[in-house]
Amino acid sequence: MITEEFYTAHPIGFVRSSLVDLSDAPRQGSEGAPAAVVEVRDDCIPALDGIVPGSELIVLTWLHLADRGTLRVHPRDDLDRPLTGVFATRSPDRPNPIGLHRARVLAIEEGRRLHVAPLEAVDGTPVLDIKPVLHPDAVWRG
Repeated sequence: MITEEFYTAHPIGFVRSSLVDLSDAPRQGSEGAPAAVVEVRDDCIPALDGIVPGSELIVLTWLHLADRGTLRVHPRDDLDRPLTGVFATRSPDRPNPIGLHRARVLAIEEGRRLHVAPLEAVDGTPVLDIKPVLHPDAVWRG
């Protein structure tokens, strides 16, 4: 049975980036996204323990500029492609605009500022969570 429930998420930090205009942001990090900083709230600093330069992360963001009413799109805004449900695309416009970004930690500053690359999120994007990339040969500690 589907019920309508509401959940609250609080940003653990924010993206600081040279990308300030959504139209300048590449569609994917691998398509020329710049380095950026994930600035973590003071109360979340202990959660960064174990992250070091070179770590590969999945950064989950709230795409605050997205259109939450969009349910179908032409993939990559290519009108020659058929309309497709957003759940079958990587469109930022969707009912819950959660961004998924794979990035590598370049440096850690002040114990709370993760310099990462690439990151295609615009400046001021709320960060919901950070997770490690799991590699098949790695021993998982979590």
